[in-house]
Amino acid sequence: MAMEIFGGAMSGTSLDGVDMVLAGFEGADASLSQANIKVLAHVYTPYPVALREQIMAICLGQPLTLPQLGAVDLAVARQYVEVIRAALATAGLASSSVIAVGVHGQTVYHQPLGPDRFTLQIGDPNTIAVGARVPVVADFRRRDMALGGQGAPLAPAFHEHWFRHDSRTRVVLNGGGIANITAMAPGQATYGFDTGPANVLMDGWCAEKIGRPYDDRGRWARSGRVLDSLLRVMVLEPYLQLPHPKSTGRELFNMPWLQACLARSGCSQAVDADIMHTLLAFTVRTVADAVAAVDPAGGELFVCGGAALNEFLMQCLADALPLWSVRSTAASGIAPDQVEAIAFASFARRTVRGLSGNLPSVTGASRACVLGAVYAV
Repeated sequence: MAMEIFGGAMSGTSLDGVDMVLAGFEGADASLSQANIKVLAHVYTPYPVALREQIMAICLGQPLTLPQLGAVDLAVARQYVEVIRAALATAGLASSSVIAVGVHGQTVYHQPLGPDRFTLQIGDPNTIAVGARVPVVADFRRRDMALGGQGAPLAPAFHEHWFRHDSRTRVVLNGGGIANITAMAPGQATYGFDTGPANVLMDGWCAEKIGRPYDDRGRWARSGRVLDSLLRVMVLEPYLQLPHPKSTGRELFNMPWLQACLARSGCSQAVDADIMHTLLAFTVRTVADAVAAVDPAGGELFVCGGAALNEFLMQCLADALPLWSVRSTAASGIAPDQVEAIAFASFARRTVRGLSGNLPSVTGASRACVLGAVYAV
């Protein structure tokens, strides 16, 4: 079978920018592996500061007019056009050689429960398709939600193909802004859910206190200590007690949520580095609790996203999970900053082929379905 070229473009809860992968696929989707997916280009383009601040304001519910929303929608789309063009140039490919690009878009609101279940990703796919001169597959989440699902997380459907092992329990941790796990035990159905924050609170605290977008390798957190009273308050968050399927985002875990926890715990005047260490400990605690419950005998934990680059976080995860091997997804042949983009390239391929892309055992949808819609050039 000739190689089919698809792209995947992803911007997550961290709001840092867009990752774009062009990949060549060979063989059937049911056997995705290092052997039949070849990464042809990986490009990352950060959001301009002003755009990131505009997106953040929308995520936090600040009032805006429809023209303002439209302007941000188009600005995000143009950011996607830029990164797709850069990936094509890096790979030395013409746009006509790409069958389609799976575009996640930028989530600005996600409400998976209640009578008005709703999710919104901005970044107009029509503008992206015309600007980049490639067909686009977008709006991946809402059909799953129409079928009663959470619309998230979607990546487990890709993780199952790449990481599942016949005789070993494996878990994939996608640690972007929000942390989600994919649990794969031999002989059992794959399941997954958002465990809580990964980097979203730590990044917000860094930006507010030291003017940096993130804590490089976890060095600042390492310099502090855990505030037990703050950690005790944070782990009482009701979301953490909900059964899966479940998903969350900045609508819950944000700086106002943190400030409320600081006030309730009496830690509002605590040392900034101690708060940072406690935020990292909160991520580790919520992830480790979810992972340990997958298999009491332990297994293999593969980490992707920004969490894989935080050396202190990885060390703390390994300490919290002594029965588990904790490694970056690079150990399984896929770079941690490419996993989600490759996943959306694979979803685009499945949509174009008319194949389902969701996992009802993960999202809670009533059935498997084709995800998204195709936007022609």
